[in-house]
Amino acid sequence: MEFIDLKAQYKQIKASVDRRMQAVLDHAQFIMGPEIKELEDKLAAFTGSKHCISCASGTDALMLAMMALNIGAGDEVVTSPFTFIATAEMIALLGAKPVFVDICADNYNLDPELLARAITPRTKAIMPVSLYGQCADMDAINEVAGGIPVIEDAAQSFGAKYHGQMSCNLSTIGCTSFFPSKPLGCYGDGGACFTNDDVLATKMKQIRVHGQDRRYHHPVIGFNGRLDTLQAAVLLAKFDVFEQEIQQRERVATSYKKHFDAAVQTPRLRPYCTSVYAQYTIEVDHRDEVQDTLKSKGVPTAVHYPVPLHLQPAFAFLGQGVGAFPVSERAAQRVMSLPMHPYMPENEIEQVTAAVKECTQLSVTAAPGR
Repeated sequence: MEFIDLKAQYKQIKASVDRRMQAVLDHAQFIMGPEIKELEDKLAAFTGSKHCISCASGTDALMLAMMALNIGAGDEVVTSPFTFIATAEMIALLGAKPVFVDICADNYNLDPELLARAITPRTKAIMPVSLYGQCADMDAINEVAGGIPVIEDAAQSFGAKYHGQMSCNLSTIGCTSFFPSKPLGCYGDGGACFTNDDVLATKMKQIRVHGQDRRYHHPVIGFNGRLDTLQAAVLLAKFDVFEQEIQQRERVATSYKKHFDAAVQTPRLRPYCTSVYAQYTIEVDHRDEVQDTLKSKGVPTAVHYPVPLHLQPAFAFLGQGVGAFPVSERAAQRVMSLPMHPYMPENEIEQVTAAVKECTQLSVTAAPGR
């Protein structure tokens, strides 16, 4: 059983992927070829955003967004401690300070009720993370932010909806990733920024090509953050079936929930949200034992994420130890992601759920003092 079956997907769209890639090989415009603009136009239209700026990775997308907002030394950026390190890593890399706010227990996203107390005169941006495929509560976050720019880290939620609007078009700038395992993934690294602000769009386009506005003229400092044309070709082929695959992901998630029947804590969607289920993440007791048992039964699992960022050695300088963000710390000890992809057959879903229910029951009975 595959955790994410990219080979099954490729078999479905092989002709389109091969044709798209061959076209790039034929015209040989491997950097900023015509597929880049075609992709950006399609993704902008999909999200309802005015601008899409493709880039080399989701990590670069965060960097582009913050550089466009002139974030640097002495600034603070508020974000979640329960996410992949890239979110806070880019803040620190620019010389700014990540300021963490704990998450909501039901959707693992930044808790807007705790946000106001984290804002100081040095706050230059707020960066909520739309984790596991469901958007953070962007209306509440934008309201608390006031005039402070909000960057949605939508690396896992591209294609999800919030109050009928698309992820990546819910704030000042939306950033996403096209890492191969994402709901819309290329065959390498890739990412994009989205905005409705003409000035920010122009600046991000300059920053991704070493800060230039025309050849050998550099009004701002930038870096090499371009998306390869070959990756754009792959994304164009995949985008043709993306909405169908979102529906298939919802099918898998619905089937999981039905088979679990409250045996474990399954993903909980807010009524105004949809999810693209970048991961299908449940909570279990005695996770290590459960994972070992599932592995022996041929069921792969993963943990996203086992150590909150405030407890990572790289952020020890912030001085926030165990107990600083209890909801994030509890989630980090309990979350476990199960196989999830659009082409997952029903018999595999049944195999996974049966195995999980069996071994969670075994781990409870075997636990000391029970």
